[in-house]
Amino acid sequence: MSLLANHTRAEVHTSTENTHEPHGANAKVTVTKRDGRTVRFDAAKIYRAIEAALNSRGIEDHEFVARATDAVVASLPQENLDIPTIQRAVEDYLMGSKYPEVARAYIEYRHDRDVAREQAMDVQHSVGKLLSRDKSVVNENANKDATVFNTQRDLTAGSVAKAYALKHMLPKPVANAHIKGDIHFHDLDYNPFQPMTNCCLIDIPNMLKDGFQIGNARVESPKSINTASAQIAQIIANVASSQYGGTSVDRIDEVLAPYAKINYTKHMADAEKWVAEELREEYAMEKTRKDIYDAMQSLEYEINTLYTSNGQTPFVTLGFGLGTGVFEREIQKAILNVRIGGIGRDKHTAIFPKLVFGLRRGVNLEPEDPNYDIKQLALECSVKRMYPDVLSYDRLTEIEGDYKTPMGCRSFLPKWVDPETGEAVNAGRNNLGVVTLNVPRIAIEARGDKEKFWEIFAERMDIMKQALLFRIQTCEEATPANAPILYKYGAFGKRAEDHETDVNKFFRGHRATVSVGYIGLYEVATLFYGPDWESNPEAKEFTLDILREMNRYTDEWKAEYPYWFSVYSTPSESLTDRFNRLDREKFGVIEHVTDKEYYTNSFHYDVRKKITPFEKIDFEAEYAELTKGGFIHYCEYPKLTHNTKALEAVWDYAYDRVAYLGTNTPIDKCYECGFEGEFSPTAEGFACPDCGNEDPATCDVVKRTCGYLGNPQKRPMVHGRHVEISSRVKHMDGPTR
Repeated sequence: MSLLANHTRAEVHTSTENTHEPHGANAKVTVTKRDGRTVRFDAAKIYRAIEAALNSRGIEDHEFVARATDAVVASLPQENLDIPTIQRAVEDYLMGSKYPEVARAYIEYRHDRDVAREQAMDVQHSVGKLLSRDKSVVNENANKDATVFNTQRDLTAGSVAKAYALKHMLPKPVANAHIKGDIHFHDLDYNPFQPMTNCCLIDIPNMLKDGFQIGNARVESPKSINTASAQIAQIIANVASSQYGGTSVDRIDEVLAPYAKINYTKHMADAEKWVAEELREEYAMEKTRKDIYDAMQSLEYEINTLYTSNGQTPFVTLGFGLGTGVFEREIQKAILNVRIGGIGRDKHTAIFPKLVFGLRRGVNLEPEDPNYDIKQLALECSVKRMYPDVLSYDRLTEIEGDYKTPMGCRSFLPKWVDPETGEAVNAGRNNLGVVTLNVPRIAIEARGDKEKFWEIFAERMDIMKQALLFRIQTCEEATPANAPILYKYGAFGKRAEDHETDVNKFFRGHRATVSVGYIGLYEVATLFYGPDWESNPEAKEFTLDILREMNRYTDEWKAEYPYWFSVYSTPSESLTDRFNRLDREKFGVIEHVTDKEYYTNSFHYDVRKKITPFEKIDFEAEYAELTKGGFIHYCEYPKLTHNTKALEAVWDYAYDRVAYLGTNTPIDKCYECGFEGEFSPTAEGFACPDCGNEDPATCDVVKRTCGYLGNPQKRPMVHGRHVEISSRVKHMDGPTR
């Protein structure tokens, strides 16, 4: 049972006057923690531990807690303090008090914490959770089908890698903070056990132009769009197997246009032999249009039928939409029409590749723009298949310095100028990984005291820095031979020579990013200002201050080290569940915070509240500038298949306000009764509201997991994420609660 099982939000939301500070406590006394760190002695932690122990037995006696804290503090030495010494002092006092049964609760709690810590680092226990089909393990990644052998093999290796890394590889303070839930060291199943990188923008243009090698095959520059798209699929598969995060192709319409032109030239040559002169151009263009469609359809099918060595479909994002040439336009239309057409006989919605469509004034935004017709096709695709998401060219350029597609679902590269060429470069750059801070926990521990909040925040950011530096160090232990597609054959832009043995040039000089993630600004402000804080300017400013302070730290680290530290709105696919679950176990049920069973993604507006899309965009617009390492906004809509103008109004409104916007609209389909719309949530999945069908073989259920889509019937997600998705309300009505 949690020591704070009876701890309510009202108890957490207290002023500093109600937080007991024992008399005579020496602020200069330090404590050596189990992980070797030395921190300032904080008597309030003893107060909270004793209070929690009493609460666990249903006892409320604030006078006793204050007296006990004073006595414990008085009994402690003024130097060489460590955690076991403090714990023994608490246990001794409680055993001799009028509440000896509370000592047992305290001892049991400490024992349970020690056991949990050891289990997290125990390979046998870690693999045992997988074998017992623990849902927090098998459903951690909504892009992995845990029923198939290759995914099971990856999960097994990952279970071993996590336990080993926590016990033997991560710095002790980092491992301890991760296990406790103060921070989350992402992707422990891959890094640091292997020096793998996270996500990237593949340098497709130069790989196609200069050729590359996969295995024993040397691949030359393609001579048609069909071959080019096939090569891209092979590159994606190999890159996705050599890293663990998202793989993106920027401006694919502009990249493939020269190869479509080769097709056109060939068809014109044929036409000159066999077709009447007045029909030659039309003939060649029609043949090329068919080639383009076939190439884009093949690319979509190949991506969705691939399995990487990680046991999952490659997480691919395609950016397109800004090219205005005849071939660029045809490629854009083909990408959208293929997606609208669906996958397979039943026309299921493709989960990958994620499509990101660029909007730009003068290109496709207004009716007089040359590509406005393609914007209309993108709107049709979005209401039918939920993709594409849209990038606002001008706003993104304001925030990031230039325009580019995100890596994966939301990770953005800042503008970076290559010192050797003086030119801005995006393709070929990458991210080295993410560590996320549990911000709601800091707010819970601060108990309404802002000064205390910032004090704990500073301590945790020190741990974050240590974790990120270790992450960088691990990535730089790779050699070009570990991932030839990345380092030797062009995916990361540069190409290592045979004599080179390190990979530093791919990361240093601020070429690569490493991300400071965060979660739960809604819950943080709720703890200080109440659950309806969004209309309170002071509360919102506090949440913005948290991001400003994160940026202050990352700016300092960027000046100190040759890497681009960036603040990142963590997708929190499974972390929304993990952090909340750990805090619920530690602090109990706190209304509007832990009771929801999920934490809110990054800076997003409370998903349970009805507001209009325009109000949501206005509220969230300020945050993205402070989270340049990655972000996405989205709005929830009812079925829009016959009302694309409504969605266009939101896209147009968002253009100058937010840089990156997703569309969430009901597109579920039941093949038993023919229902199309939104399935109803069940305890663990979703069911057809008309006939109750839940069979993944006869229904297509698509939900936005976070920055990308998922099919929870085929690949279930963790509990907290399911609850969060089920709690979302539509953003088309007025601002009522």
